[in-house]
Amino acid sequence: MKLQKLLDANKDWAESIIGGDPHFFQRLANQQTPEYLWIGCSDSRVPANQITGLAPGEVFVHRNVANIVQETDFNVLAVLQYAVDVLKVKHIIVCGHYGCGGVRAALENTRHGLIDNWLAGIRSLHRRHLDELSNMPVDAAVDRLCELNVTAQALHVARTTILEDAWERGQKISVHSWIYRLDNGRIKPLAEPITQACGLTIDS
Repeated sequence: MKLQKLLDANKDWAESIIGGDPHFFQRLANQQTPEYLWIGCSDSRVPANQITGLAPGEVFVHRNVANIVQETDFNVLAVLQYAVDVLKVKHIIVCGHYGCGGVRAALENTRHGLIDNWLAGIRSLHRRHLDELSNMPVDAAVDRLCELNVTAQALHVARTTILEDAWERGQKISVHSWIYRLDNGRIKPLAEPITQACGLTIDS
């Protein structure tokens, strides 16, 4: 049974953690104090903890198709508010990845079903940058739109009332735009962090 393999692997993992640190899970159960909120893509190849080398409890994670932050999405807003107001994170990382299937779908002139509604903002972003993207090969255009999407979503985070209120009361929070490359496992920052001091300068 394939699912049993997952349970067996979980048991082995838990035992290995306890072997190195007998009180690890007890401490983890009693507190959650991450400094980072990760807003990333649902793609199974981009797990936040593993690619950043962070242990359980060190990063608060929200993932959806194409790492989108919509001001009308109460799921992401609830995560964001909890991270900012309760957990007091210091860094919010919007991390996309090159070759994103959601971004590619937004570029295609075909229907994909319900997901088309979710990707409407990326299609709008594509239209705003059409002069640049139309002169590129398809794969290069997808990757460039992945970058543009990350920086746009980071700006969406910074424009929420959650961040505006936090900055107004003096909370130190930076919003970061990162992108991950699947073929080498490396993360690349795309822009300077957005902070209260530097303002909202990223082109959406």
